[in-house]
Amino acid sequence: MGSIIGVGIFSLPYSFASYGPISLVAMGLATVGAVALALMFAVMSRRLPAAGGPYAYARAGFGNAVGFANAWSYWIATWAGNAAIAVGWVYYVEHFVNPGGAVGGSIAIALVGLWVPAAVNLTGVHHMGRVQVWTTVLKFVPLVILSTFGLFFIKAGNFVPWNLSGDSSLSAIGGAMAIALFSYLGVETAAVAAAKVRDPERNVARATIFGTLASAVVYLLSMVAVFGIVPADALALDANKASYSVAANLVAGGGSWAGNIVALAVVVSGLGALNGWTMITAEVPLAAAQDGLFPSRFSRLSSRGVPAFGIVCSTALASVAVVIGYMGTSGSTVFTTLVLMAGISAAVPFAFSALVQITWRWRDERGQDHGSRRSARFALDVSVAVVALIFSIAFLFYSRNTGSTWYVVWGPYLMAGGAFAVGIPVYLARRGRLTPAVPARALADGEYVTVGSRSR
Repeated sequence: MGSIIGVGIFSLPYSFASYGPISLVAMGLATVGAVALALMFAVMSRRLPAAGGPYAYARAGFGNAVGFANAWSYWIATWAGNAAIAVGWVYYVEHFVNPGGAVGGSIAIALVGLWVPAAVNLTGVHHMGRVQVWTTVLKFVPLVILSTFGLFFIKAGNFVPWNLSGDSSLSAIGGAMAIALFSYLGVETAAVAAAKVRDPERNVARATIFGTLASAVVYLLSMVAVFGIVPADALALDANKASYSVAANLVAGGGSWAGNIVALAVVVSGLGALNGWTMITAEVPLAAAQDGLFPSRFSRLSSRGVPAFGIVCSTALASVAVVIGYMGTSGSTVFTTLVLMAGISAAVPFAFSALVQITWRWRDERGQDHGSRRSARFALDVSVAVVALIFSIAFLFYSRNTGSTWYVVWGPYLMAGGAFAVGIPVYLARRGRLTPAVPARALADGEYVTVGSRSR
């Protein structure tokens, strides 16, 4: 939950403003995709509770070459996602400092947001975990308030006009959904960190399913509240980038005290999300390096027991992405471009994970004699994986930016493609050092879901 709920949800209304309230439909569809991914990863973590999550699944299912491509792509998603979180975090920090949004000041604030969590992670997993628990508790406060009390202040007139994009409803929903899915990145983080989890075969599944469902509830209700409280034309203003703070002030009947409290909670939330994701940015390179796919420096642990090189390297790349993102653009364009870049990079390993799950379950079905109960489980697992695959492909298709120039429109693809291309010479240099992929075990009947007990 600490990794799913960052600042993405708090920054979405500002990014959604050009689409209008129709974005709520996109948010609902994104939630369906996120739940499908959560259910899929929960089952896959039972079969292969290994570090790396989507990377480990792709490698076990399709071999080293596909495994490397997925590890590299997911690694891009993690540090690019951190860059996006940092930019969205700036919106709320600038509620207190640099209110004019001077670009130099915004970059400096974003860099602070990246390197403070990195410093926490370098002190060890225990300290990182403590920070994660407390920031997760605090970040729920504004979401719960708007998800409950804020619903009484909704005005129906704020949902009209429904579609402000100027495009068809399908196109508007698709474009908004690509942005919305970023707020659910993190459904896989328990699986990625499985090597550091006690009793991973049980706890990874529980964390994945319950964490995603809890996040989805407060996401949907709070987004409905914000769009119903703040008119869409007001959400589009740069002065209202901190849209949850604006909504809180309107609920409080004016003044700025309520918005200040919400902004402060979001600042804490952003630091917590960056804290959790900074660990994840080093976990996939660590797992890949231990398998020979990444340079060996990523596998070395510091005296504190953390992959310090991976933490520092990933944070440095996120810092570069922030600076590049602010070159020539500002405000929501920077955030959206980085969001879509991270989403494109994450959609690739998500799609391959779905393909692996379909392949594994097909082999299970053919290789064992079972009754109707097992067949029903097969149909459910494959259906969930197909939904996850469809949403991953839709994410890739709709991840174009809005703008009048081609490099802004296609910027997310260009940045993701450029980062991915850097991995080609790395793979070519590592081919001779790869260890054989470890096959995943077959699950026996009754082992597929373990969220309430050890086996069912």
